[in-house]
Amino acid sequence: MTRSSDRKKPQRIQTYTESVETDPGHHLVGPFGPQTPLGQDSAPPSPSAPKRFLKNGNAAVAPWSTESRGFWADIKSLRWVVVPTSSLKILLAVVALWANWELLAPYVAKDLPNPFAPLLFISHYIPTSSSDDPRYRKGYLDLVFIAYHIVFWSFIRQSITIYICRPIARRFGIKKATKLDRFGEQGYAVIYFAIMGSWGVRIMSQLPTWWYDTKYFWIDYPHWEMKPELKRYYLMQAAYWCQQLIVLLLGLEKPRKDYYELVAHHFVTLWLVGWSYLINLTLIGNAVYLSMDIPDSWLGMSKLLNYIRWDRTKTAVFAVFIGIWSYFRHWLNWRILYSVLFEFDLMPESSKRWSPEDGVWLVWWMKYQVFVPILALQALNLFWYFFIWRIAYRAVTDITVSDDRSDDEDDGDDDADEKDD
Repeated sequence: MTRSSDRKKPQRIQTYTESVETDPGHHLVGPFGPQTPLGQDSAPPSPSAPKRFLKNGNAAVAPWSTESRGFWADIKSLRWVVVPTSSLKILLAVVALWANWELLAPYVAKDLPNPFAPLLFISHYIPTSSSDDPRYRKGYLDLVFIAYHIVFWSFIRQSITIYICRPIARRFGIKKATKLDRFGEQGYAVIYFAIMGSWGVRIMSQLPTWWYDTKYFWIDYPHWEMKPELKRYYLMQAAYWCQQLIVLLLGLEKPRKDYYELVAHHFVTLWLVGWSYLINLTLIGNAVYLSMDIPDSWLGMSKLLNYIRWDRTKTAVFAVFIGIWSYFRHWLNWRILYSVLFEFDLMPESSKRWSPEDGVWLVWWMKYQVFVPILALQALNLFWYFFIWRIAYRAVTDITVSDDRSDDEDDGDDDADEKDD
């Protein structure tokens, strides 16, 4: 019995990998499947599709449609996450309160700091630092900044998706609601990761760790005094990943085949963000961010090109993407892992102790607390790397592929998605 069950394991693994490879909802594989010709991807509603009606006979609004149900209703139901007008009102309300305080405080509360400033601007300035080259430390008000910018990223995400990407997709002949949603998601990803990747390069160029000089992750630790740009960058990244986790957990995007891997990726990323910030390892955090963001912008671009059927350009971009992914997400990540294991002791002896009040946390066993989440991230990257090469192999060898084999994404949900669009 043991031998027969052992024989079945490779078959189960093979079946799983093949199902992922051909699954139209997988976040890596699905969008690279052959698309139906542009302008022919809309389908008539299914007569058997369930319809939702209110008691008065009117059609119900989908739970996560982008249509507002009223500002307060959107806040109470968390629908501000998907309704850009509601998230914008929250953002503007805070700006208005901050501005009013700035105008009125000199007359009524001269010595009180503006309580709304921490939502808009980074906090915890170090008074002893130079005004020409200011420094900031971490503190509890950083959580307020992150909370406000979760709303900010919700507004940016939905605005780009609805008002920029969908019109572009329609101009290219994409009509189906699910494809419009996917196109919007990837358009937002391209814009976000391109901007944050470029910003990350700019910040690293100002640090001693420029282009992965990994020994400076540890030399002169603790790096608790942050340049203002580094601190803002770090907190904006934290807010983005918190917002993306909300999107995932609330089911605002249609679940994909690798949903659990994506959730794991988000938790590992937030673990890395929070842990590195807490123990003053922002220099290594910047390096990890950079290694993740740049490949993701190329991944999103190759998906967009596939949706609009620019096949030759897509092939070229995908080839470049494989090289960039290999270099950033594997070679550079392995260099970071090597540094954690073998350069950890380059830090000053005075910093090898657990003393949070002094900003030092790195006793000997903390090496593994840093190593494990980066290794977990690498494991997820290797999982996806396998499928990336499967896609490349299939593209080179399977020259008989046609639209009939992978006709479209999520064909069975046309009717519901058309109503929600």
